[in-house]
Amino acid sequence: MVIIEVSLLSGFIVTSRSRMLLENRPIVKKTEVKANVVYVYLEKLNDESQTFTLQLEQVIQVKNLKPASIKIYDYYQPGGLQISYSSGVGS
Repeated sequence: MVIIEVSLLSGFIVTSRSRMLLENRPIVKKTEVKANVVYVYLEKLNDESQTFTLQLEQVIQVKNLKPASIKIYDYYQPGGLQISYSSGVGS
């Protein structure tokens, strides 16, 4: 199993519609939101390119936003291969 861990930007939440659209994809086992982090659990990855979109809603205006991070790792070996990416608003 593979986990995509998305740390949300301060002042933003993920929409319920976005979670529903993700969970309707065959590769997605489930999603969870805990303390401003979205976890997307995937059954497995293969050689096919995959694109995932999260729709966010700004609920609080925050100045000087810091970049959010995205991590992808194996559930059974979290210390093994890990891909990380950071991004701000509009990226």
